Amino acid sequence: MTERQPLSRVDFEAQIRDMERYYHIHHPYHVMMNNGELSQKQIQGWVANRFYYQVSIPIKDANIMANCPDQATRSQWVQRILDHDGHGDDPGGIEAWIQLGEAVGLTRDEVVSEEHVLPGVRFAVDAYINFARRADWHEAASSSLTELFAPKIHQQRLDNWPENYPWVDLKGYQYFKKRLTEARRDVNHGLEITLDWYKTREQQEKMLRILKFKLDVLWSMADAMTMAYVHETPPYFNLPDYHL
Repeated sequence: MTERQPLSRVDFEAQIRDMERYYHIHHPYHVMMNNGELSQKQIQGWVANRFYYQVSIPIKDANIMANCPDQATRSQWVQRILDHDGHGDDPGGIEAWIQLGEAVGLTRDEVVSEEHVLPGVRFAVDAYINFARRADWHEAASSSLTELFAPKIHQQRLDNWPENYPWVDLKGYQYFKKRLTEARRDVNHGLEITLDWYKTREQQEKMLRILKFKLDVLWSMADAMTMAYVHETPPYFNLPDYHL
């Protein structure tokens, strides 16, 4: 049996970038958001639930670093944690997300308490963190390459939200502005690790499956929010005596 040849570096990167077709920018919830079709409650639900993902990302990155023996990689990767948790005069992305919550009409306590986080969102994010904890660090690092597709969705929000959702306080846009540059920097490092590590065709195909898993996480989060806030069928909605 003839061994299949590995993809060239250029073709491998092209296949990675082609995975954008599964990115949650195409999910109906995000399409509605971009088109200005969500209500304030639906925007608030997204912000409150996405906060659980935001606070989990530094934990994911810390797990990658804990499993990585390479000092040079760790010295670059740690910037991701600082970006989210804050350092020096930069309060960080988590604080910026809390400000987004306040900008859409939630209180700080509502966001930080995670009281609005849906079980489906929690399960999806926890699955991702557990993967990062247990996987080879190269594999966990490559799962972060959904960042390839993030600048477009951040730019959409900056371009369209002021007109579509004029009730959102302008201070809430800082997170999207901040991530435009950070995501592009992170992509360059993650892509370098990925293209260098996956050499055989089987390894390259495994990496694409790993990236699809991460894309599934993001899509599943949006599914849970669609059920709760668009179809108005949150968990246990049919149990009249149940209160979250």
